[in-house]
Amino acid sequence: MIERVKSGIPGLDEILNGGIPRRNIVLLSGGPGTGKSIMGQQFLYNGLLQGEPGVLVALEEHPVQIRVNMAQFGWYVKDFEQKGLFAIVDAFTGGIGEAAKRERYVVRSVDDIGELIDVIREAIRDIKAKRVVIDSVTTLYITKPVIARNVVMQLKRVLSGLGCTSMLVSQVSVTERGFGGPGVEHAADGIIRLDLDEVGGELKRSIIVWKMRGTKHSMRRHPFDITDRGIVIYSSKILVFGHRTVREEV
Repeated sequence: MIERVKSGIPGLDEILNGGIPRRNIVLLSGGPGTGKSIMGQQFLYNGLLQGEPGVLVALEEHPVQIRVNMAQFGWYVKDFEQKGLFAIVDAFTGGIGEAAKRERYVVRSVDDIGELIDVIREAIRDIKAKRVVIDSVTTLYITKPVIARNVVMQLKRVLSGLGCTSMLVSQVSVTERGFGGPGVEHAADGIIRLDLDEVGGELKRSIIVWKMRGTKHSMRRHPFDITDRGIVIYSSKILVFGHRTVREEV
């Protein structure tokens, strides 16, 4: 029997045939505004509600702002932090600023992959984390794309080795149909792609699971919305793009 992690995101577990196989490293890929960060945070918060501690590695946003953003969806994490069930690894500020000085886990130099991994490992072990989100992994190799696969493999060895099921946020441009870096897609156990397409003067959100090691999954593109309670995926609907038209099929 495959042990699965229930994401708790409406519709996602349905298109993944019951959930993400435990210890899988999932690349959450998409362009700007597609909802990648929201999905990652929702995955972590739902884990907390299920008794699974989580770690969020912040590479592109201040930890204070992340807590504010999560609270807007009703995901209040401060109590979980105080109980030692949730932790943010600050790899954004470099420890600069008064607010940053109050963070427990701080990476002084994001260019030092060894230091980053050491701090992530410390946070995971301290709270016995079961879920990890890194937002975004692209930051670690964007100036040196040739090291992308090596960086992801290093993270995979640590995260999977410590028993975590993880989402690595991967950024791509609006027009790019790839997953965020040469070789990265081969290192990940799963790839979930979020898209925001303009069709007939209207933006449509959609999700497709490109691969997921260890489980069958939907091979179709499904529409989703970002609501005031997070992402809702319509697993019973399919988004079909035609010439300058789009339609939803049940």
